[in-house]
Parts: sequence; C-alpha cells; structure tokens
Amino acid sequence: MYSDLFKMAATAADATPVGMSYYLIILVVMFAFMYFIMIRPQRKQEKEKAAMMAALAVGDSVRTTGGFIGTVIDIHDNMVIIEFGNNKNCRIPMVKEAIVEIEKPEDAVKPVETKADKKKKD
Repeated sequence: MYSDLFKMAATAADATPVGMSYYLIILVVMFAFMYFIMIRPQRKQEKEKAAMMAALAVGDSVRTTGGFIGTVIDIHDNMVIIEFGNNKNCRIPMVKEAIVEIEKPEDAVKPVETKADKKKKD
C-alpha cells in the first residue's frame, strides 16, 4: 500500500514542472486578456477626457454629471465657473471632473447640410 503511494508521489513530482508551467502560461494569458479588455480602454478614455479638458475654453457649452447644461464663464486650475440658464446671477463654481460633455459654440451654429441643399447649390 505504501509503495503505491510512493509511486503516485513520484509520478506527481514528475508532472509538477509541466503543470506549473501550464498554470504560469494560463496566468500570463489571463493577465494579457484583462489588460486588453479592461485596462487599455480605460487609459484611452482617460486620455480623451484629458484632451477634452485641455480644449475647454470660455464660452463653451458644457453638460455636467448632474445633467445641468451651462456656459463656461471663467476657468481656474481645477475649477470652472458655469452660468446656467438665462439668469445671469446663476453662476456656480464646479470642479472640472464634473464636466461630462463639451460643445463648442461654432459646432452648435453649423447647419446640417441635406441632400436637397446640395441639389439646390448645383
């Protein structure tokens, strides 16, 4: 009985290096998968948000995380002052991280050209 146990232990010891390398390969593949599925897209979004915040200028229309839409009046290091609505006295300082979307004034004014408009030009 004990001799059978020793034989099993010997075969298990022989299989261990192959098993360890197999598990190591699986671990590396799982880490690479997690990197390309989760970490890389998150870094890409962070870069896009940083570029958006760098392009923020006075007069831009912004939407906040709370759903409020207003116009940027003043920009400080980490804070912006936003004017909401037609009431000129409704100015609220907010951190830049609260801004979700930025619309430039020239983007809002551009009319969308349709096929009928193109035919009229010709």
